[in-house]
Order: sequence, then structure tokens, then C-alpha cells
Amino acid sequence: MKAQPSQTLPILQRFNQAFIEYDGSLLDDLIGEDCVMESVEPAPDGTRYVGRSACLEFWQKLAANRDGAFTAEDIVAFDEHGFIRWRYRFGPGMSQSVRGVTVMRVRNDLIVEALGYVKSGDAPAATAIRSATK
Repeated sequence: MKAQPSQTLPILQRFNQAFIEYDGSLLDDLIGEDCVMESVEPAPDGTRYVGRSACLEFWQKLAANRDGAFTAEDIVAFDEHGFIRWRYRFGPGMSQSVRGVTVMRVRNDLIVEALGYVKSGDAPAATAIRSATK
């Protein structure tokens, strides 16, 4: 049986666009009231945010921060689940980078879960992401 595309994919693409365009307002109608998000730092468990307001505030700050830049490497979805594999560039001249993935769940066309994971034990990467969301 061939996998069928879901409505989750366009939602994840719209979510990602907010970070590409540095425009947190693009997230306003994408986040569910019961959303739960775990950021990529601090290792090993990240920081947990519960509820639409907390998740939206975190993501809007991250999206608006021009000290870093996200590039999507892949966006995949099936049924209510999906993931965005990304690279985040930061530092002088955007010369440093870290790769990661956000595993997401969408229900009723709203993001209700997002778990971030990163490929790095590098302290500057954690510092850059933490700074972007303060």
C-alpha cells in the first residue's frame, strides 16, 4: 500500500516558512491550545513548554531572531505525524551550524506536539539557540 499525503504536510510547511521569513506572525493560526513543545536545549532533555501561549511565544521569538538562520533539509508527514529536518546557522557570518529535527503531531489542523532534537554536544550551539529565544 502506497503512503498517502496528509493535511499535516502543508501545516508543517507553513510552520517552517515562519522561520525562513523571520515572521512569527505566520504561526498565529497553527498552534493548538493544548500544544506541548520540548526545545533542543539544555541537553539532554530540553525545556518543556505547555499550552498555546508558551509554545507560540517561544517560536515567535526564535522566528524573529536574525542572529541565526534556519534551512529546511526535509519536511515529511504521514497522517497526524511529521518531522522537519533542519540546519540552524549562527555566529559571525553564520559560520557555525547545527543540524536537528523537530518531530511533530498535528490534530484538527493545529500543531499539538513538537519535540526538538539536535546533533550537537557543542556549547556554542546551545548558547545560540538559548539566546535567540530570550
